[in-house]
Amino acid sequence: MRRDSRSKIRSFCGGFALYEVLLGVTIFAFGVLALGRAVENCLNASTLNAEENAVEQMLSNRMAEIQASRGLPAQAKELKIDSGYGVVKLIQKSKPAELTEPNKTVLNGINLVSLTAQWQRHGVPQSRQIQFYVYRPG
Repeated sequence: MRRDSRSKIRSFCGGFALYEVLLGVTIFAFGVLALGRAVENCLNASTLNAEENAVEQMLSNRMAEIQASRGLPAQAKELKIDSGYGVVKLIQKSKPAELTEPNKTVLNGINLVSLTAQWQRHGVPQSRQIQFYVYRPG
């Protein structure tokens, strides 16, 4: 009788160990899946950041071109730039700033320039805009 009870205890403990291993493997599998998802999210964020940086660089370059050129900026202009992330449309608009001093003196020769970048990310329209002043004495 003692032999039967010992073998039952051993088989019970052996079965319990198998459940522990299965539970551990399941937890490990979920951990690996979660880690894979986190890595995927990091890669997506890195790609989005690179895209945003490319667009900001385009806006910065166009702003530098406008500031370095002679004469008044064009009132309206549209450029299409093929980037590594698709076509980016740069829209330039310029108008007199109509700034005044506190004593109501109008400041002439200052234009407000707006540069807008528009593009598509996975079919969703995206845009960024910068505004700056350009002074050209008259």
